Amino acid sequence: MPELTYASYLKVDRLLELQEPRSTPPEHDEMLFIVIHQVYELWFKQMLHEIAKVKRDFTGNDLWGAMHTLGRIRHILKVAVAQLDILETMTPMSFAAFRERLETASGFQSVQFREFEFALGYRRAKMVRYHPEGSEARACLERRLAERSLYDHFYDFLEHQGVAIPAALREKPVEESTRPHEAIQREILRLYRTRPDLAGLFEVLTDIDEGIQEWRYRHVKLVERTIGNKKGTGGSLGVAFLKESLFHPVFPDLWEIRQEL
Repeated sequence: MPELTYASYLKVDRLLELQEPRSTPPEHDEMLFIVIHQVYELWFKQMLHEIAKVKRDFTGNDLWGAMHTLGRIRHILKVAVAQLDILETMTPMSFAAFRERLETASGFQSVQFREFEFALGYRRAKMVRYHPEGSEARACLERRLAERSLYDHFYDFLEHQGVAIPAALREKPVEESTRPHEAIQREILRLYRTRPDLAGLFEVLTDIDEGIQEWRYRHVKLVERTIGNKKGTGGSLGVAFLKESLFHPVFPDLWEIRQEL
């Protein structure tokens, strides 16, 4: 059996073969475009891995396990935002030089990012229809929609803390987005004031929500400065669609109570 090395463990050779620019003659910035987006997909994969653990932690009433892992997700989001600084070194003219080579490909088709939204609790079931019936992408998203979200598992954690979860939330169709609820907000406020350890948990969840909104804003501005109001690559919906989700909270209860703290 061959000796395990850094390269063989990480499959470095295979990894470095995955960047295949399509422009002829080669356009210098296409390599950057490919690498950045491949790295994003790796981070999406990692965050989905972490979310699965937080779900187990919440349902198992493991506060410190959940907080540690949520802190990791928060840091990954900060890196995701910082990567946009690198992508913004590509000028609109540089992108235009190879944009046609992308044909029907578009970031709008990122299954893992849509999974990330669904896993957290921000669910737009209509997004599934942008993937062909019978495709693995569509099946993957349908499976994710059928799972309880992170916020559903957060209700389990609150229940461990003595919070009565309203039946309307427990019985909500699983494929629908998280709904704000005044009863949950009252209980979170009570726990903020009486349980400093839980206040820290609520703040790290808010940090993650803010990080997602920051990423969305920076992504919209990147697209806008690069292609203006044109349709996105592959005929995707472009800036107008991206703006629809700006400032839409993933964990709305944590924002509704801010004026009461």
